Amino acid sequence: MDHCIIHALRIDGRAPFSRIAEVLGVSTQTVARRYGRLSSELGLRVVGVVNPRQPSSGKWILRLTASPSTAQSVAYSLARRDDTTWVRLVSGGTEICFVMNSAAHHTLLFREIPRVANIAEVSAHRLLHTYLGGPTAWQGHTTALSREQQEQLRRAPEVSDDTEEPKARAALTQGDGHLLAALQNNGRISYTDLAAETGQSSSTITRRLAALQAGGMLTFDVEISAEVYGITTQALLWMSVAPAHLNKVASTMIQHKELAFLASTTGPTNLVALVLCKSPGELHDYLARRLSALDSIRMLETSPVQRTLKTCSPFLHSNPRRQDAI
Repeated sequence: MDHCIIHALRIDGRAPFSRIAEVLGVSTQTVARRYGRLSSELGLRVVGVVNPRQPSSGKWILRLTASPSTAQSVAYSLARRDDTTWVRLVSGGTEICFVMNSAAHHTLLFREIPRVANIAEVSAHRLLHTYLGGPTAWQGHTTALSREQQEQLRRAPEVSDDTEEPKARAALTQGDGHLLAALQNNGRISYTDLAAETGQSSSTITRRLAALQAGGMLTFDVEISAEVYGITTQALLWMSVAPAHLNKVASTMIQHKELAFLASTTGPTNLVALVLCKSPGELHDYLARRLSALDSIRMLETSPVQRTLKTCSPFLHSNPRRQDAI
């Protein structure tokens, strides 16, 4: 039942409990109660993801190597910033890996990091193209509901065609800032609370939110502790692939059930992936059997994820159980 609720929220993060209950054939109270437990005990949170169609080149993956005495404090400082996502401690806990957008990374690299003592190495890799990523990237998230149940949830409530003109749906406006910030922090915030935070009416908020989703400028993701799915071992894979075979290798890898993310990057390696496994042995088998069959991978570096401090939302959740989230 918990997996079904999480799967339902990945399809429609703002679906009312009553609608989820109808699809699952249970009471609204059951869904609400289980959602509350998942939130309090396993760090479940629905978050808004702004402009998911933005080209990958608008983002960078940064890797910092710090001394054992300072790595954790530096990682938490980065996680508390509103311009970072996917902050992880990797490779024994002395390396920090995180994502920033192009506008913010320059200031961090050239002004702020040089002021921090005990950072030994810094590297920045621009994301060029994302092959796999987003709310439904990892197959383990999306196996609980039947095809019929998924289709039932995807049938969005009818919205009047005159809510927004197509051109208005095509881009974010200056007035969307407060609305989107609130949804990035809590994707299930009520329309009443959204109206209070933005100073707009609930009806205006409802129309604009529907327009942003219809125009592909806003989607919703689910943050949840990895232990829900039995995941104990996560690793970032940094690969060097012959450029002529890059797309072919990526097309093969995105079919692997272990993969949650895959993108091409700049730097000494040109392909980065996130792998989720249930044990170190499963990770070994994946590397030794599945990846070894791809001859075009000329070099591979495996960075075990020790702790995930922050995931897709730029706003850090106060729930400590969000560590090791997926």
